[in-house]
Amino acid sequence: MNELNDQTHSAGKAAGPCVMVIFGATGDLTKRKLFPALYNLAKGNLLSRNFAIVCISRTEMSNEAFRDQLSKDMETFATSTVEQNLWGWFLERTYYTPANVTNTDCYRKLRDLLTQVDQTHGTGGNYFFYLATAPNLFGEIVRQLGASGLARGENGQWRRVIFEKPFGHDLESARALNAEIRQVLNETQIYRIDHYLGKETVQNILVFRFGNAIFEPIWNRRYIDHIQITAAETVGVEKRGGYYETSGALRDMVPNHLFQLVSLTAMEPPISFDANAVRDEQAKVLHAISPIPPEDVLSRAVRGQYGEGIVNDERVPSYRSEGQVAPNSTTETFVALKLMIDNWRWADVPFYLRTGKRMPNRVTEIAIQFKRAPLLLFRDTPVERLRTNRLVIHIQPDEGISLRFGAKIPGPIMRVGAVEMDFNYVDYFGSTPSTGYERLLYDCMIGDATLFQRADMVEAGWRVIEPILDVWQALPPRAFPNYPAGTWGPKEADELLERDGREWWKIEEQPND
Repeated sequence: MNELNDQTHSAGKAAGPCVMVIFGATGDLTKRKLFPALYNLAKGNLLSRNFAIVCISRTEMSNEAFRDQLSKDMETFATSTVEQNLWGWFLERTYYTPANVTNTDCYRKLRDLLTQVDQTHGTGGNYFFYLATAPNLFGEIVRQLGASGLARGENGQWRRVIFEKPFGHDLESARALNAEIRQVLNETQIYRIDHYLGKETVQNILVFRFGNAIFEPIWNRRYIDHIQITAAETVGVEKRGGYYETSGALRDMVPNHLFQLVSLTAMEPPISFDANAVRDEQAKVLHAISPIPPEDVLSRAVRGQYGEGIVNDERVPSYRSEGQVAPNSTTETFVALKLMIDNWRWADVPFYLRTGKRMPNRVTEIAIQFKRAPLLLFRDTPVERLRTNRLVIHIQPDEGISLRFGAKIPGPIMRVGAVEMDFNYVDYFGSTPSTGYERLLYDCMIGDATLFQRADMVEAGWRVIEPILDVWQALPPRAFPNYPAGTWGPKEADELLERDGREWWKIEEQPND
């Protein structure tokens, strides 16, 4: 631990002195993601020597008891071997205070504790606040931070706030929340987090597109037939039934995770990799997505809910049998959409999105389907149908990129077969222990907001799905559950593409397709 930050890490310099304040610190996010991510940053020499963590939650617990619990949790959730010297360094600068975040007294205690931490660890009065709480507390916490003076940096000190999703539950609430927090914070202090953007392959989309001259010239409507984006999970709602009943798959996944992938896939080249330059181009894409007219929602937006079925050779219950779920629930656990981007690059190129729970595979990927080559060259051969080229960007669980192209099958007859050319991150660059939060926490510490959503991006995403929410609320689903657990969703999702003469990229058949 004595060597912490003595050297500059190859991926960048160590962040400057600061304190991370976690609201809702006894929740799952803290033990499963935040502390393992911070530990990985320290192990990579990307944390300052002058770093500390202040944790706040309602649970009555002493500082020592909280540290003991953290140590037990790290045995389960750390992504690499925990070095005791380094972990000891962490514990001695981790503080816990029980408090009610809606009570003014919480912020008085917090201010006093931060003053003490600054003096003990030399953190310089730089604070970032992570709101790992229920979303309905976001506005109140920010208001209290402002009233207590904790949101205002002076004499070169900085203050930032990270908001977990969901950011609002519709367009109106997102606008209201943006307006409320901007009464206290300016946009440069606001970090709306999306952990999908912490994944290496998501970040690599920009490098892949704009750093390789062979792809950017064909990344448009002249050569691309359509794009599919899939985010599938094998798990059900687990212990989140209460939250999921008020959210559903559309709100939970589409305006944040999937639209981030859409914007990075479809954006124009930014003038630089400056945060606002990148986000300007992302915002343009989101504003260019044409909202589905209400009369077309039932034909271009598909919803599903899983019944009982088999996942990973185990029988699993239906959504309606999950804890805190109504026995006649009409909440969707699956969504498929056909969206169009109304700009020059993507005119007439459909973007098909799907996301769901209790799918056969846990996978997130972007499939770029190129147009078919003309058959004229092969008119006097047995080749009846040319396979199309497909580029697939695999985001999770195995990060990489694969390209399918045609090649002649050896023999005296002209036959064309599909060839897969695969790149896996782990094969080329080795594996790096990661939770997906390391890059995002580090970026907040150094003030780089590139991978965080801006207010206009959030509102643009909600604007697109607002008509769908309205129609679905007015017309409850007729036949839920409508797909067995362990399948790729309801038949209407297949029909969504079949009407256009297309089909979903069969993920389970990748090796042999």
